[in-house]
Amino acid sequence: MEWTDEAVVLSTRAYGESSLVVQLLTRERGRHAGLAKGAQRGKARAVHQPGNRVRATWKARLDEHLGNLAAELVRGDVALLLDDADRLGALSSALALAEAALPEREPAPPVYEGLVRLLDTLAADAAWARDYARWELGLLAELGFGLDLSRCALTGATTGLAFVSPRTGRAVSAEAAAPWRERLLPLPRFLVEPDAAVPPPDLLAALELAGSFLEQHVFLPQGRAMPPARSRFVDRIRQKLHNG
Repeated sequence: MEWTDEAVVLSTRAYGESSLVVQLLTRERGRHAGLAKGAQRGKARAVHQPGNRVRATWKARLDEHLGNLAAELVRGDVALLLDDADRLGALSSALALAEAALPEREPAPPVYEGLVRLLDTLAADAAWARDYARWELGLLAELGFGLDLSRCALTGATTGLAFVSPRTGRAVSAEAAAPWRERLLPLPRFLVEPDAAVPPPDLLAALELAGSFLEQHVFLPQGRAMPPARSRFVDRIRQKLHNG
């Protein structure tokens, strides 16, 4: 068995004295692991830095084996984020979510493409908050739990959408939501209005919205908690708002 594919490095763990078990998100094969021999040495370790984009070749005698991995660096922008804790936190959160939520070896091209766009935005220090929040919603959709933010679940209206039902994942307009407002999740404007700004309170609301469905449908049914990197990222955004 052998394949070559574009990939993003999600994580690594030491294997013996010199090798690494590398978790990748590949374009065509989804989340996939492999053994990178000698990858703890010299320049090879830099190639396998989480967040790097690589061209990976995987080989194994049988498909179910861990297999051997060889990777060539395509683009590595992680160093650009080291002085920005917010962007670095967003990167760490996305990588951890992809590893924890995606089933192994099942193709998820939209999640991969969204992650690559997010990496580009983070590297450019552009308006990354919008891309990050939309990437989480895309991850939910790929897992079969996409939110319907196109129209009000009660009236069919496509404007004035301000809440989301925590049960159905469907949008509700501000007017229709009045009797149940306390039971609903806020819907940030930028998720339904492409030109809307993304102030920090709206980013936090988007993270809490996606987090509610990730916990309810992805992690709790498996008896698992949200990845710590994602929790730290949300806590950081919340703390910044608290501190003004």
